[in-house]
Amino acid sequence: MDISQLTYYFNFQGIPQQETLVLILMLPIIATFIAFLRQIVGIKAFGIYTPLIITFAFVAMGQLRYGVAIFIAVIIAGLLMRFILKPFRLLYLPRVAIMLFLISIIILLLLTFGSNMKRTGLASVSIFPILIMITLVEKFVAVQIEKGNKTAIILALETLVISVFGYYIASWQSLREFILAYPWIIILTLPINIFLGKWTGLRVTEYLRFRSILKKN
Repeated sequence: MDISQLTYYFNFQGIPQQETLVLILMLPIIATFIAFLRQIVGIKAFGIYTPLIITFAFVAMGQLRYGVAIFIAVIIAGLLMRFILKPFRLLYLPRVAIMLFLISIIILLLLTFGSNMKRTGLASVSIFPILIMITLVEKFVAVQIEKGNKTAIILALETLVISVFGYYIASWQSLREFILAYPWIIILTLPINIFLGKWTGLRVTEYLRFRSILKKN
């Protein structure tokens, strides 16, 4: 099936936009890339789902810098509220709700700033990628409570790095055209993930961490 037949078929089935088809086909590729970074390289991030949806939020925004700005705003809000709310000893869900309130205000200020500075791209960002970005809050707060601020910040930065790389992969025009021409290629992600799932060797970060011990041996 060539690209024109594939596009026609999915259009006939009710998928009107080629962009939707590309992103659906990209999803297992980005997920495999994240799994590779986790299993082979040793970058943990916030699991696989969070960097995956943030990657597509960046793509939906169209401008990476706006996505990164909102991401950083979310993390800063999480850190601020951690210190502000600590004396109140609130339960988990009310704390998250208050953080969402603060983040809503911060994002509103960002959009207003973008409008005043004639940054039409920032001012016109859709609500849906913003909501996706806000889902990061709950994950960030959970790690803060369980493992502390330092670990939460490191995982957030790792998530940001993975999402940025994922954005460039998903925006790679040559790869997009190749996937549309040969959509069956995504089947290759299955054996790759089986290989990753059986990986028992050291990760790259572990080689760096234990390099002194490995040199002695």
